[in-house]
Amino acid sequence: MAAVKWGVLGAARIGLDRVIPGMLKGANVEVAAIASRDLAKARAAADRLGIPTAYGSYEELLADPAIEAIYNPLPNNLHVEWTLKAARAGKHVLCEKPMAMNAADAERLRDCPKDRIVAEAFMVRFHPQWIRAREIVRSGRLGEVRALQMLFAYNNPDPANIRNKLETGGGALMDIGCYAMVGGRYLLDADPARVIALIDRDPAFGTDRLSSAIMDFGGGRQLTFAVSTQAARYQRFQVLGTKARLEIAIPVNAPQGEETRILVDDEGAADGSGAVAETIPASDQYTLQAEAFGRAVRGEEKLPWGIEDSIMSMRILDALFRSETSGKWETP
Repeated sequence: MAAVKWGVLGAARIGLDRVIPGMLKGANVEVAAIASRDLAKARAAADRLGIPTAYGSYEELLADPAIEAIYNPLPNNLHVEWTLKAARAGKHVLCEKPMAMNAADAERLRDCPKDRIVAEAFMVRFHPQWIRAREIVRSGRLGEVRALQMLFAYNNPDPANIRNKLETGGGALMDIGCYAMVGGRYLLDADPARVIALIDRDPAFGTDRLSSAIMDFGGGRQLTFAVSTQAARYQRFQVLGTKARLEIAIPVNAPQGEETRILVDDEGAADGSGAVAETIPASDQYTLQAEAFGRAVRGEEKLPWGIEDSIMSMRILDALFRSETSGKWETP
């Protein structure tokens, strides 16, 4: 199959350090151009990654007829605006998460041309460790799933960092709490019926620096999580069933091109000593994501997640923020 020609909007760190290097390994991927509002910055990024063309404006990239798909890692508050512009320029769009600032913002994406593929870059859904975890959940080996739990934190007190800017969609829930939400939705094939949150905000930044939540998926299934932008670096995802427990050791920032592992504990020892590790072959979730998107562009397969999925994600996040104020359960 002919490689899909990609263009990248902006020189965001996540793109330069993780996503684009992963994309460049894709069998059906050609990263042909990158754009920045600063041409020198775009050229530096292009030279670093071996991208042939650099543009000094986003508009120039979208006007390039050779570009078929756009990767959009711009700040959260620019996601919808430039995804819409790219789709209307005839491009398919893979946009970084979260897709929007809120659900109303995300709903604007329904105006994208219907023949353009628009998807949110939740790369974890393409990683074999998550696919295997869902297979185990569906197999019944864990019994009836009761509880899902995630801890995810890093310590970033830098006031200049975009993750600490309220106006661009910073904060723990938007940046990493979304992974807990998507992980639960992915493993359970369901959306929460109601959610409640407890949020602590940085007094200077205004962003949430520690957010905890409960999501009620019905049928006795609950997801709980705590995420922080100002705590010791850590991440773990667990699933507790009536028969066994499953653990994903590095659920989000899985090392690119390396083996990963999941643990399944059928024994139930209090110290977890009965857990058995299952090694997942080396892979790069960013490569796999780009290849799947490329197959969808070529009509070889259909992506399970699109604009409506992203709108639901934002509705859940909106409900969590409403709960911060109401102190009550909120419905997405």
